[in-house]
Amino acid sequence: MVSTRLLKSVAAAVVTLCSSAVLAQTATNFPTKPVTIVLPFTTGASTDIETRLYQQRLMEDLKHPVLIDYKPGAGSSLGTIYVAKAQPDGYTILAITPGFAVYPAFFPLDKLPYDPIKDFAPISLINKRSAMLLVRPDLGVKNFKEYVAYTKANPGKLNFGTSGGGGIFHIAGAWLHSMTKTDVTFVHFKGAGPMYTDFIAGRIDAAPGLPFVVSGYVKAGKLLPIANMTAARSKFMPDLVPISEQGYPDYDYNSWSAYMAPAKTPPAIVNRWSAAFAFVAKAPEVVARMAADSAEMVGSTPEQLRQQLATEVARYRKIVTENNMKLEE
Repeated sequence: MVSTRLLKSVAAAVVTLCSSAVLAQTATNFPTKPVTIVLPFTTGASTDIETRLYQQRLMEDLKHPVLIDYKPGAGSSLGTIYVAKAQPDGYTILAITPGFAVYPAFFPLDKLPYDPIKDFAPISLINKRSAMLLVRPDLGVKNFKEYVAYTKANPGKLNFGTSGGGGIFHIAGAWLHSMTKTDVTFVHFKGAGPMYTDFIAGRIDAAPGLPFVVSGYVKAGKLLPIANMTAARSKFMPDLVPISEQGYPDYDYNSWSAYMAPAKTPPAIVNRWSAAFAFVAKAPEVVARMAADSAEMVGSTPEQLRQQLATEVARYRKIVTENNMKLEE
C-alpha cells in the first residue's frame, strides 16, 4: 500500500512542476496586456519627463500599452512601497533615482519602510549623469585644491547648499567633507529651485549641480564649476577634473535613473523588461534628447544594477550613521 506521506510528496512535486510550467509559459508570452510604470514623483519631475520619452519605444518593443501611474509622497516611499507589495508578475514596475537607496539609510534595519535589496528585483539602470561641485565666483576659490584649503582654513564658515536635509545633495556633501576632513555649514532648502535662486544671489557659497540644470548659470558666469563629483570623466565636461583624480579615489557621486520590479518576479520576465530598456537606450532620438540633458544612456543588465544598488545602499547608510544625519520632515 502506498503511504500517505509518499502520496503527499508526489502531489507536492506535481504542483511545483505545474507552477513552474505556468511561470515559464507566462514569461515566454509576457506581456499579454498593458503594463504600468509607477512614478513615486510628481508630474513634471525629470524622471517623469524621461519615462514619457521612453514610453513610445517601450510600447514598440513590448507590443502592448505602457501606462504611467503617479504615486508621489513621503519622500517617494508611498509609490515605492506600493510596488513592493504589487503582484510579482511584471505588470507593475517602479521608476527610481538615487533617493531609492538613500531613504532607507535613515531607519533602523528592523524598521525599514522598504528594503531596497530584498523587496525588489533590479531591471535596468537606464541612464546616468555626472555632477559638478560649484562655488560662487567671488568666493576666491578657482579649483578643488583651493576649495579644500579654504574649508580647512575656515572651518564651518562656508555655507554648502542642499535641496533638502537628508536628500542626495546633503549626502554627497557630507561624504565629500567627511572624506576631506573639512567642516562646512549645510543650508537646507525646500528643493533645488530655491537653492539655486539663493546660490546665484550669493547667499550660499557652494553646492552640487547637474550640468543640464546649471549650464545657463555657468555660461553666464554666475556659478563656477571646480570639480567633477563623478569618478569617471564626462563627455559633457571632459576638462573638469574629477575629485577622484585629486587625492580622493573613492569619491564617486552621480545621478541616475533606473527601473525595478517587485521581488520574486520571474527572472525571465525581469530579463524581458531589461531587454526592452536596452532597446530604448539605443534609440537615436532618445540618446539625442537625453544628451541635451547631459545624460548618458546605459540600458544595463539586472545584475549590473543589482551591484550598483548594493554598493550605494551600504555607502549611504555608512555616511548617514557616521555623520549623525537626520531626515528632514
